[in-house]
Amino acid sequence: MTITTKNKFNCVWLILLLVFQGCKGDNNNNSAPAPDKKSGAPAHISLNPENTGDGWTTSTPDAEGFNTLRLQTELEAIKNGSYPGVDSVIIAKNGRLIAEAYFNGFGRDDLHDMRSASKSITSALAGIAIQQDAFSIEDTLADLINLDDYKNQDQQKAAIKIINLLNMNSGLACNDWDQTSPGNEEKMYGEKNWVKFILDLPMAINPGAEQSRYCTGGVIVLGDIISKSTGMKLDNFANHYLFEPLEIENVIWRRSPNGDATGGGGLRLRPRDMAKFGQLYLNQGIWNNQTVISTDWIELSKQSMTRIYTRQENGYGLLWWKLDFVIGDEIQEAFFASGNGGNFIFLFPSENLAVIFTGSNYNSRLTDQPFDILAQRILPTLL
Repeated sequence: MTITTKNKFNCVWLILLLVFQGCKGDNNNNSAPAPDKKSGAPAHISLNPENTGDGWTTSTPDAEGFNTLRLQTELEAIKNGSYPGVDSVIIAKNGRLIAEAYFNGFGRDDLHDMRSASKSITSALAGIAIQQDAFSIEDTLADLINLDDYKNQDQQKAAIKIINLLNMNSGLACNDWDQTSPGNEEKMYGEKNWVKFILDLPMAINPGAEQSRYCTGGVIVLGDIISKSTGMKLDNFANHYLFEPLEIENVIWRRSPNGDATGGGGLRLRPRDMAKFGQLYLNQGIWNNQTVISTDWIELSKQSMTRIYTRQENGYGLLWWKLDFVIGDEIQEAFFASGNGGNFIFLFPSENLAVIFTGSNYNSRLTDQPFDILAQRILPTLL
């Protein structure tokens, strides 16, 4: 069957709209994240970003292959209200920052809740820990955890691998997109010990199943394994091995009731620092001549290893989503970090292009406006 370019994109767009409504992403009545603090800055668009000494090399859209006047027009459309609730847009091309725009009272140095886009950072931390031989991608829960401390023990649970936690196919009875699921994240947040709540769950299917179930709790377990296997608190490990090399100084973590930093969502960063993290992947794990993550881990992160149940149009793997954008006669392959509210890190390796969005459209269809902005406005401005 032949699908026209426009129809293929629209099919994907419809699925994205429907699915995100079933994923609240760290937003619950018992421990809802506090709102982001705004500086109250006026809306601002710069196509010649300031070099602030934060590690970015800056340039202009024209110099890196964009139509500057058209890009200005498209960003002005956001400023003028065509896309409500989009709080910032950052664009980096060829390793250089070429555009930054802030709206709705947010400014350059305001931290923004990434929601579940934080999961991709936890994936990076897992890759760094594996690089240090703290554990391997094939290690099982039985290798790393004393399962006698948890309920519903069986051979299936013991056989869950690190790669299963990274691909959302652990097989645990945990599905954030099903309110009746025993491991739904909304139920987890009401518990005092989030890791125990998830590891106490029964199994629903065999680990490694072809279709995954979106499970925030599994990523929280992964973050706990990183911490225990490296002998460092998760935030300390991240600061030393990821954020300091990226010259990221201001970070706020979402913490569990016991005060530990958690990797399932809610990390707050500046948009420019979110873009640094994305560029790190486009640079094959290198930032300013320093290797932060191995090239092998970067390449593995680009691969589609499974499909999330009900979201079959998108590939998934290592806590990154995969999607092809069809623009004119060309297919632009992308992988991206995704967070409720409109918080995204989109990466286009063939174009050496990173496009970052932050937004506050939580639990709304508007959360997915960045897909339309990318496909209809930003990507077509590439010369």
